[in-house]
Amino acid sequence: MSLSGTDAHARLSDLPPPVARAVEAARAHGFPYSCRPEQGRLLRVLAGGAPSLIGETGTGCGVGPAWLASGAPRGTRLVSVERDPERARVAAEVFAGDPRVSVLVGDWTRIAEQGPYDLLVLDGGGQGKSPHDPAADVDGLLVPGGTVVVDDFTPAAGRPPLHEGRVDTARLHWLEHPALDTVELRLADDLAALVGTRRRPR
Repeated sequence: MSLSGTDAHARLSDLPPPVARAVEAARAHGFPYSCRPEQGRLLRVLAGGAPSLIGETGTGCGVGPAWLASGAPRGTRLVSVERDPERARVAAEVFAGDPRVSVLVGDWTRIAEQGPYDLLVLDGGGQGKSPHDPAADVDGLLVPGGTVVVDDFTPAAGRPPLHEGRVDTARLHWLEHPALDTVELRLADDLAALVGTRRRPR
């Protein structure tokens, strides 16, 4: 979720059709917090390597899932969870013509109902950024070799990474997770994402 993510798409003329539909829906319903195009392009690329199932928390009005759907192979299913029923309804309308995409209404933990995933995007819960948002259990939610994306970080300036003058424990959770090989990707001067791959059993 980005504060001005929906508006950041306004200057772009080459959006994939599902993304353009979702952006228009977000604008029509006054939802400004869609993922930014920089995040969307990363999701589109990663979706291309997901052979069976993609999961996402925080559907919004469907912009993030639209980026994923635009890059996913034809046979790959996509499940997204949105806690706000009206936003979930709007997103479901965006994907009414795409049977690969399902939008669930509820808390982000509903994502566990249909895993494990080849690709899991934690955008609306499961990031572990606050005491009220525990980190998702990737051991149970990812297939071996699967990928998790945790977005909406600012790029780290050093080690240990800091947030508001304190050690960024949420970022360290993912960077040092024993089941993952994780890197931080700088997507813009003010935007980074963490991408981790679940280690395969030896």
